[in-house]
Amino acid sequence: MPKATSDAAEATAKRGTTSDVVVVGAGVSGLYLLYRLRGLGLTVTAFEAGSDVGGTWYWNRYPGCRCDLESLEYSYSFASDLQQEWHWPERYGTQPEILQYVNHVADRFDLRRYIQFNTRVTSAVFDPERNRWTIKTDQDDTVDARFCIMATGNLSTPRTPDFPGLDAFQGEWYHTGLWPHEEVDFTGLRVGVIGTGSSGVQSIPHIAAQAKHLHVFQRTANFSLEARNAPMDPERERQHKANYPAHRDAANDTPFGMSGHPPPEKSALEVPADERNQIYERKWEQGGSVSFLFSFNDLLTNKASNDTASDFARKKIRQKVNNPEVADLLTPTTHPIGTKRLILDTNYYETYNRDNVTLVDVKSAPIEEITKTGLRTAQAGYELDAIVFATGFDAMTGAMLDIDIRVEGGPSLKEAWSAGPRTYLGLMIAGFPNLFMIMGPGSPGVKAQMILGAEQHTDWIAECLQHLRSRELSSVEATAKAEEDWVIHVKEVADSTLYPLANSWYLGANIPGKPQVFMPYVGGFGPYKKKCDEVVANGYEGFLLRP
Repeated sequence: MPKATSDAAEATAKRGTTSDVVVVGAGVSGLYLLYRLRGLGLTVTAFEAGSDVGGTWYWNRYPGCRCDLESLEYSYSFASDLQQEWHWPERYGTQPEILQYVNHVADRFDLRRYIQFNTRVTSAVFDPERNRWTIKTDQDDTVDARFCIMATGNLSTPRTPDFPGLDAFQGEWYHTGLWPHEEVDFTGLRVGVIGTGSSGVQSIPHIAAQAKHLHVFQRTANFSLEARNAPMDPERERQHKANYPAHRDAANDTPFGMSGHPPPEKSALEVPADERNQIYERKWEQGGSVSFLFSFNDLLTNKASNDTASDFARKKIRQKVNNPEVADLLTPTTHPIGTKRLILDTNYYETYNRDNVTLVDVKSAPIEEITKTGLRTAQAGYELDAIVFATGFDAMTGAMLDIDIRVEGGPSLKEAWSAGPRTYLGLMIAGFPNLFMIMGPGSPGVKAQMILGAEQHTDWIAECLQHLRSRELSSVEATAKAEEDWVIHVKEVADSTLYPLANSWYLGANIPGKPQVFMPYVGGFGPYKKKCDEVVANGYEGFLLRP
């Protein structure tokens, strides 16, 4: 991996105190922002908390970490040569492969020179009289910028374990979202994994293969589908690359921002049971979450239809797990399939057939404390040499609310969002001029292909900045009415689906005390992009542009 250097960016931040734009974050969104905005001739300074680029792919290095969207889709589209030259070894990219790709992009377009690494932004304060943001960091940098763009990521603030006694634990403990850069060897150790969300499901088979014994502490069972990962088919890759423009255009018109999955036309209730099960079986064999959810057109809006898909998946789980009692614990019953993040796995359920793996139900007997030698639930104590917290993230709002964002004389962002996040299109916030977000709450965000969404948002912002410059306008801000109307629309769309039936991190339900507001826009990426385009065509409708 190329050595990350921030000498040029650091010199810029120390010598000068002004910039056209400050970008917070150097993941896949931050890098494209640098490429696009520098191409407009703007001066851009980026700050990144990590020591290198990559964002989520820099921090999440846990065993088995892999993208759950296909590599040929989960990649940049802005440079045709980049699309053609990069070869993905497998259907789904591993964390090391994706991080190598992101590093290649940073090197190929010489983007590191504008990034200051190992630096956290601590505050951003807007001066209405000057129409300028003052951004401060934990390295004592102060940058005066006209625009501030938060490319902080939707899943970038790990939920810190809140169990008492953790400081006393004499073994090693890890969080999947803050994994060490050096290899962690669990050989011969008694390991406990807490959590069976995506990172837990991906890491558990790998840890089980090393550990002397693995205890998995599960509170809520989640649906997981088989990924059907395999080496990249050379012919499929050739055909996809030969038609990349068409694939990208098609992705823009789909609900999840993924091409190759034509929207189904029938309800699950419109076909006989045997035909319906054949369709599910075919989709199951294909692998992938989008494929399965596209079995029928109402799986996320009709509970009776969803029940047929949920029951099919439950039957598959029970077929894989030998012990009926363990199978029952692993079978989700509290939410319809697809209303929580639908996980992809390789041999996850089969792992519970191993003699060295024990599933512990902590819903009926919650974890009470971490002890010096392990942990204790309401029913028993467990001796552990290492603990892995797969406890997720403060999703979609955590990273932004960790920064003191405010307008002089007005409320802070934390105060403005005290009852839950409010945005217009997930792009801007009323009362916070010249502050943009990439895939913020109220956008498709985590419910769409993230790189596609990041490119769409970045292009929209870049065109907005060009518009301001060409007309000698000083600031842009979402109006309170547009924001209110959009917040209402996002909720109405969510309420027309089954998503609110799940107690998920889409609602913030995994964070104690967090307002439970359904955060993503689930009306589909295609309709969302059309709305953004219409806003521009109507003279930036819903935005206040000041001279």
